Amino acid sequence: MSELENRIRDKSLLKLVVKAEDTIKYFEGAAKKPMNLGWSGFTPVGYPKMVPIAIADYVEKNGLQGKWKFNLFIGASVGAETEDRWAALDIIDRRWPYQTGKELGKKINQGKIRMGDKHLSMFAQDLKYGFYTKDDGGRLDVAIIEASAITEDGNIVLAGSIGAAPEIIDIADKIIVEINTALPSFEGMHDIFMTDLPPYRHIIPLTDLKQRIGTPYVPTNKSKIVAIVESNRPDNGRSLRGTDDVAQAIADHIVDFFSHEVKAGRLPKNLLPLQSGVGSIANAVVGGLTKSPFTNLQVYTEVLQDTFLPFIDSGKVDYINCTSLSLSNEGFEEWWQKFDKYKNYVLMRPQQISNNPEAIRRLGVIGMNTPVEFDIYAHANSTLVGGTRMLNGIGGSGDFERNAYISMMHCPSVRPSKTDELGISGVVPKVPHVDHTEHDIDVLVTDQGLADLRGMAPKDRAREIIKKTSHPAYKDYLMDYLERAEKATGYAHEPHLLEESYKMHINLQEKGTMRFWEK
Repeated sequence: MSELENRIRDKSLLKLVVKAEDTIKYFEGAAKKPMNLGWSGFTPVGYPKMVPIAIADYVEKNGLQGKWKFNLFIGASVGAETEDRWAALDIIDRRWPYQTGKELGKKINQGKIRMGDKHLSMFAQDLKYGFYTKDDGGRLDVAIIEASAITEDGNIVLAGSIGAAPEIIDIADKIIVEINTALPSFEGMHDIFMTDLPPYRHIIPLTDLKQRIGTPYVPTNKSKIVAIVESNRPDNGRSLRGTDDVAQAIADHIVDFFSHEVKAGRLPKNLLPLQSGVGSIANAVVGGLTKSPFTNLQVYTEVLQDTFLPFIDSGKVDYINCTSLSLSNEGFEEWWQKFDKYKNYVLMRPQQISNNPEAIRRLGVIGMNTPVEFDIYAHANSTLVGGTRMLNGIGGSGDFERNAYISMMHCPSVRPSKTDELGISGVVPKVPHVDHTEHDIDVLVTDQGLADLRGMAPKDRAREIIKKTSHPAYKDYLMDYLERAEKATGYAHEPHLLEESYKMHINLQEKGTMRFWEK
């Protein structure tokens, strides 16, 4: 018996096994109007590969670029060999709610692909409510799902991520399953809790990270499965940039802050469940905790990155909840080598649970995320460079920042521009786009220092942010701006010089640096 046959335990479904190119007939409606598709995947893990690539090949071969159109609804980003290629072929009309593709991002910022940005927990929920496809009965035409197996009852066992796949499977009219036999099965690592519709929604009965509150598979109406395709392609793992001096300085400030909070009695000795975003700073924070005196730590987050593996090996972490194993190729190699150990430390949940405000507040999660910039009153911009150009999307940062026990945001105090090594300040008078308001953020951190803003009025916050987090190249200007704004407005609650508040951004756009006062 082949490995594929072993993975399909409901033998009545074996008759549905086809090649990827045989599924093209299910997508021909895209020639008439955009089809609504749901894919599994969250970060470049657990996403379908065979069928999307077969569609791209078919479009290319038959000159259908721009003639077929699809609306893509995916939990987060997926591999560039799929949706980035689709973007290049001009077959994506709408894309929700987060992406990291270079070609996709370019087309979004050229107005050729319509993107919607949404908090990730709310995206999964609203997808099930039918909000994104309300003109089509609230349904998806087809779901394409990467799986590890199909159970004896026809339920789908997902692969290296969960994301919004449960909701996608639930509302799709047709389901195509890609069973990836090139990877070991992830079966047993998932806890799928399906939510109800209002007014009948139940509480999420999660009070301990080790609790299983759902099933190890996605409950599936197997009559909707129209095809099963064997996949032999690995995930296009994302290698993340290593820790640098700036990221390490930020991590050190955060670890010092945790030590202070423990001494003050505001955190227990093993802290509280930690959420960490994606990127080099997040990696540095995890690395800092690995070397810290803290033990029996718990993690309640979206993605498990490479640095979590030595974190587990260190013995400092007790348990991790996530929705995706966002590992590099090298990380996955280590993962499978030590799978018998790691599987006892990690449980994957749907993004509607991993990012759920109810669960985040109940567990007392500490949220840590990286914005593009923040301003002197603690509003943060995570998505739109210059207030206009989409970067990736808000992701899950808002889910955590709004509901965490302590909400932290961290970024470099300066970044280089093309003409000035100190050309872009992470601290500005007024952010040109607000993703996280001053009401949601407790602590701001840069390589310069940490500003604890809890209990502070706006003008006190501004002075603390400028003093503790701004770079010396910008500190004097920012303090001068604040003092002039106070005098000009009669010391108003949050004083601004409206004609000057975006002068740093305008100068960057026109002259390549925010330091407009430099000659």
